[in-house]
Amino acid sequence: MKYLAKRKALILLADGTIFYGKSVGDQAGTAFGEVCFNTGMTGYQEIFTDPSYYGQLMVTTNAHIGNYGAKSAESESDGVKISGLICKNFSYEYSRYDADYSLQEFLNANKLFAISDVDTRALVSYIRDNGAMNAVISTRVDELDTLKKELAEVPGMEGLELASRVSTKEPYFVGDPEADLKIAALDIGIKKNILRNLSKRGAYIQVFPHNTSFEQMQAWNPDGYFISNGPGDPEPLKEAVETARQIIASDKPLFGICLGHQVIALANGVSTYKMHHGHRGINHPVINLLSGKGEITSQNHGFAINREETEAHPELEITHVHLNDQTVAGIRMKNKNVFSVQYHPEASPGPHDAEYLFDQFFEAIRQSVPKETEV
Repeated sequence: MKYLAKRKALILLADGTIFYGKSVGDQAGTAFGEVCFNTGMTGYQEIFTDPSYYGQLMVTTNAHIGNYGAKSAESESDGVKISGLICKNFSYEYSRYDADYSLQEFLNANKLFAISDVDTRALVSYIRDNGAMNAVISTRVDELDTLKKELAEVPGMEGLELASRVSTKEPYFVGDPEADLKIAALDIGIKKNILRNLSKRGAYIQVFPHNTSFEQMQAWNPDGYFISNGPGDPEPLKEAVETARQIIASDKPLFGICLGHQVIALANGVSTYKMHHGHRGINHPVINLLSGKGEITSQNHGFAINREETEAHPELEITHVHLNDQTVAGIRMKNKNVFSVQYHPEASPGPHDAEYLFDQFFEAIRQSVPKETEV
């Protein structure tokens, strides 16, 4: 087997706690970020390339990572977005016949530093008890004092605006230009599978940068609007919140996912807060309060909207609730064609319990179009 050489490595948490491991391959490296964990048993490539994870050190709870290699078509963006990887057992070889390359080749191509041979059960248990916090992973095991000083200078996730770092710089189009419906999507960290779900349902989508004004989006005359997922704290996204506020006032259908959900809440005057350690995985249980049905969902967020403020809001209704901690997982406006969810209905590789939300969005658009053309 190749790449047997490994260097000693460590994980230094902001509170001074240290865990030890080894480098993946023989590379030396150092990476900083907020340490978090994902409980998914599969889909590691989608996790690593999800813009919502920008600036985070990812701990994978599945004991084996890399077994099925990597495939170009399964990336959710143009490259790896996590700042570093922490795992238990890293597989240098893979068994999937149609993989394009090994996971190590994929990570090397994206210049991502990774460490393995970590007691991830102990690390995840510590994060669950003490909360997500900044950390550094490094092979500089003999430079502990220096690493502590460097880590102290890394900004925390609370108050950190990251959407501008992952958003498109210029508008672009996705889908069939001859499609019946046009959707304007505000990119604050959009995933490719969201665009696939929109386009395969018969929409032509124009994707706009994070700081696009409502006037610029409206000039395209879309039939509906979408606000994407993304990384960081929603509070600093003043331009996106104002755009959302004006979209709501326009009476056109609006759908938001994850960070987009939080932006819609902020546009309605509902505050957000940083969670203790967040929700990240593909097995999160949600109850749909409108249908009474349960959903197993894919989630990835470290912030949530204030439930008490949402319940007291005269124009908002809670539609979905996370069954583990009763946090708000979905809302809709009572007097507008606007709804959003805190989780990922476009989940790839799954689960697919919540894909109906895209159908719900398209139904809302189709119902609104005839009324507009008749005027």
